[in-house]
Amino acid sequence: MSRPLRIVRLANFITPVSGGLRTALQHLGEGYLAAGHEPVLVMPGAASPGRPAIRAESTTQGKVITLPGTPIPGTGGYHVLARRQPVEALLDALAPDRLEVSDRTTLRWTGEWARRNRVPSVMVSHESADAVLRTWGMPPAAARVAADRLNRRTAHAYSRVVCTTGWAAAEFERLGVRNVVRAPLGVDLDRFRPALRDGALRARYAGGAAVLLVMCSRLSAEKRPGRALEALAELRRRGVDAALVVAGEGPLRGRLEARARAAGLPVTFLGHVADRDRLAALQACADIVLAPGPAETFGLAALEALACGTPVVASALSALPALIGPAGAGATDGRAFADVVQRLLSRPESARRAAARHQAERYGWPAAVSAFLAAHEAAPLVTTSPSGALPARTPGATP
Repeated sequence: MSRPLRIVRLANFITPVSGGLRTALQHLGEGYLAAGHEPVLVMPGAASPGRPAIRAESTTQGKVITLPGTPIPGTGGYHVLARRQPVEALLDALAPDRLEVSDRTTLRWTGEWARRNRVPSVMVSHESADAVLRTWGMPPAAARVAADRLNRRTAHAYSRVVCTTGWAAAEFERLGVRNVVRAPLGVDLDRFRPALRDGALRARYAGGAAVLLVMCSRLSAEKRPGRALEALAELRRRGVDAALVVAGEGPLRGRLEARARAAGLPVTFLGHVADRDRLAALQACADIVLAPGPAETFGLAALEALACGTPVVASALSALPALIGPAGAGATDGRAFADVVQRLLSRPESARRAAARHQAERYGWPAAVSAFLAAHEAAPLVTTSPSGALPARTPGATP
């Protein structure tokens, strides 16, 4: 007889100002819970005086347990679950039916734990190891060798490796790995919608400029946020009256602000936008959203922009050009980004915005949840509605 499965999810590199990973974990957890299972998220946090070392709370995505993490200097607040003993003790206590891990480096040992305890396990590849190593300056040949070594170990450690795009799966498939499965992420098509476009709000963000560009990104080296400033400078050099709004926080913010001031560029830095509705309104008001990260395997912020009816110019080196399809295009350097922006702006506004929304509608969260549950071999225990969405249910405490 079918019964609820306890799906314990481990994740590193999450902060209160995280973007894509936090969003994905939230929606997947809510989907697992709505499907009748018991998701438990274990994540690192900063130790705080007067607060318990281990914190647990019931949320809309199930139980969330925070363990003290080791801070990573220079990353703007990232912590990792670097100490094995407390994580292993917690796994023993939780006795999961399924294990889902969103970090293939410091947590790879959990695959061995799962095999020893006969727990089916999944590692979610949220990034391309090859691409990340190259963004940090490793020569391409050396990056490929190192990535291949890491990916072989990862594939051996877990029952399955989940990749959200073909681009992400390619570095495993070239090794002949047979336990790779595809499962796309999704977008909240109700929250992120074209109807949020508001002329007065757009005018406020644009500050009088004719073209409003937006970048929603963590401001860290691997995301290449400086590329957006390069594109803006090139557009203005060509006589395009454009302004840029940046939503995101990270260790490069101060340097980027100084760079924009020195160049006299009209850039507004909003910092982390925690209000998802405010973020959706910003993306809907933009003419073009820039996504310059070269190692993106899916790009939730880009997909949210498309759902708002806003075209996207993304790094040609990432998975995003295939994801955004005819609703945008890929580019490499600042000049190429400017070229694509101008090409997109030359299309009729109604046509380009309709194409963006149509592309986003291919990626709903119900389909993503179903694909992840299939990777876990965890059938939904709750009947879906005619629309295909899983009905929400009140989260209960996880034993």
